[in-house]
Amino acid sequence: MATGWRFIAQRALPETILDWEVPFTLSANPKRDLSGPGSMAGTIEPEYARMIGPDGKPILQEWGTKLYLEVEGHIRWGGIVTKTAYDGPKASIQCEGFSCYPQGIPYESYMISGALIAPKDPYAGQDKNHDGWVDGKKGKQRVPPPPKPYGGPRIDTYDAFRNIWNHVQSRPYGNIGLKIDTHDLGEKLGAADGSDPWELAWWDNPDCGQALDTLTRTTPFDWVETHAWAAADGNAIDHRLMLGKPRLGRKRNDLRFAQGENIMAIAKPEGMGDDYANEAVVLGKGEGRKMKRAQVHRYDGRLRRVTTVTDKTLASDKALRTRGERELAGRTQALQIPAIQIVDHPNARFGSWALGDDIRIQVHVPWVGDVDVWHRIVSDEISADGTVVLTLKRSDSFHY
Repeated sequence: MATGWRFIAQRALPETILDWEVPFTLSANPKRDLSGPGSMAGTIEPEYARMIGPDGKPILQEWGTKLYLEVEGHIRWGGIVTKTAYDGPKASIQCEGFSCYPQGIPYESYMISGALIAPKDPYAGQDKNHDGWVDGKKGKQRVPPPPKPYGGPRIDTYDAFRNIWNHVQSRPYGNIGLKIDTHDLGEKLGAADGSDPWELAWWDNPDCGQALDTLTRTTPFDWVETHAWAAADGNAIDHRLMLGKPRLGRKRNDLRFAQGENIMAIAKPEGMGDDYANEAVVLGKGEGRKMKRAQVHRYDGRLRRVTTVTDKTLASDKALRTRGERELAGRTQALQIPAIQIVDHPNARFGSWALGDDIRIQVHVPWVGDVDVWHRIVSDEISADGTVVLTLKRSDSFHY
């Protein structure tokens, strides 16, 4: 284990520290993801994994233990033990970030935004002979047209996101301890006129994790999971889900990432190849002729290439077009650098960046020449050897 590193085990429910120095050897570096849970994997030997905690349960228990990496007094990664395997005295441990927890949890309530409301017609049934006049009135009174339907209350996207998380954490033994940012996105779900309501209904057996992912992808917006020592209690850990507005991170003109300075290696540069497309057809909710459909394009002088996306959760024209634009944003670009390995350097000190930041990558690529392109940090992996791997996507491939 690197100097200043330690792995801390905590019971999931309730949050009590079980071991301050877990002898954990990494097999996959701790990875944080933008709008994803991240992961960490490692091994323990000899038979530490069979040790019993003060509560009489195994210290490392699937879905029962939270595991953290602390570096120089700061928590750099936190997650849940999700899988264990044993081979003689050796235990293999896989962990995922807290935000993996809603996957597989059913949504057992009902939520609707922008419902089509049909007001009650006070004259319904008062023209039984269908002559257009109100029955039984002295004199003549024409039957007025029925009230027009209208769109009902609409929910901010982040309120729906928090509602799903609250549903997950309010169930018995379901409070994983994540606090969700309280601000609104400013974009409401469903059509204002009630023509296309957004709905999440228990009778459709929706998966909470998939519902959260769909909101994130189709709106779109960013979120990041963070863990830190609580200021008021040295043994307590705060867990937070930070929500973008709609994106997280910023353009970092104050940082420099250059080959021969702080970039030690780059992953093989990639073009789009078979993934290139300048037109997208998005197929949404419905079947046959009634299926929702949108077609978007970004013609750029190259031959027409089409990708088809099917997502049955999409119903509104805006959601379909947003999904199509997002698909094309990642398929029409030129060369991108998938990842870089960096060392701690005055150009960009470790921890000086945040997930979602846009950074300028300056490298030399054989056959292409010098590449100077802005990329966005979508994940980072810290290594015990003093290096960090940043996973990147071209900044111009994002559509917000």
